[in-house]
Amino acid sequence: MAACLLLLLAWISLFTGVKNIRFGELFADSEMALFFTISRIPRTLALILVGAGLSISGFVMQQLSQNKFVSPTTSGALEASKMGILVALIALPQASLSVRMAFALVFTFLSSFAFIVFVSKIRLKSTIFIPLIGLMLGAILSAVSTFFAYKHGIVQNTQEWLLGDFSSVLSGQYETVYAILPAVILIYIYAERFTIAGMGESFATNLGISYATVVQIGIFAVSLVVSASVVTVGAVPFLGLIIPNLVSLLVGDNLRGALPLTAFAGASFLLICDIIGRLVVYPYELPIGMTVGIIGSVIFLILIAKRRR
Repeated sequence: MAACLLLLLAWISLFTGVKNIRFGELFADSEMALFFTISRIPRTLALILVGAGLSISGFVMQQLSQNKFVSPTTSGALEASKMGILVALIALPQASLSVRMAFALVFTFLSSFAFIVFVSKIRLKSTIFIPLIGLMLGAILSAVSTFFAYKHGIVQNTQEWLLGDFSSVLSGQYETVYAILPAVILIYIYAERFTIAGMGESFATNLGISYATVVQIGIFAVSLVVSASVVTVGAVPFLGLIIPNLVSLLVGDNLRGALPLTAFAGASFLLICDIIGRLVVYPYELPIGMTVGIIGSVIFLILIAKRRR
């Protein structure tokens, strides 16, 4: 059922846009087929990979932090990734996407690791308090990035990362997003260990699992997904927060069992938001970060209200 929905949405995404394309024309019009190959296919693939990757990453972060409201959005991971890209642009102005992603990966890993360590030291495990710490960390990182971007005259570049946008995804300029695939595979291999680690350090140690190693692997996989997403299409908020919560309400918190549905749901949700963004002000287009932000924030508020009851 989920796979059929994803295929249907992918098909709609492939044939939705300013340039009207029909399936039969692809075999008769070489120019149309070239545009379809260069633009529409990469965009749809990027939507599926980013949607699935960020949703799964959110699930992993919630397991490791033992908090349902922790995600790349509420842990400062997105802002750390943007800071890494900024440092790459300042230090190496002609850096390729791969080099920028490497910088983003390092900054995201260090920031996420520091966040998880800090959370583990806090005695007050409030559902709301922990995400607030992450949001504060993200705000600090964002302020520092904006300051240095202003100093070096590249504020406009940093603004592009604030809202995710798939309209510029083209063949030859999006391939870094494929780094999400090995990260997802790594998460699937360690899924059961992440679930055990989410029960606490003492519990994991008693079962013979190296808690620190599992946490580091989880953070690395999440950082790889986040850095690949941000460097390719920009920041997509709330996705890693709301999808894991909705999936856990349906199938529980076992990561291995929830992974496929989380991936399908995240990819489908992102495709829906992208299609809405392309149609609501047609022939213009809303950045997907805006549509996801609006819908995601409403769902986030509903989840908070439900948790507090």
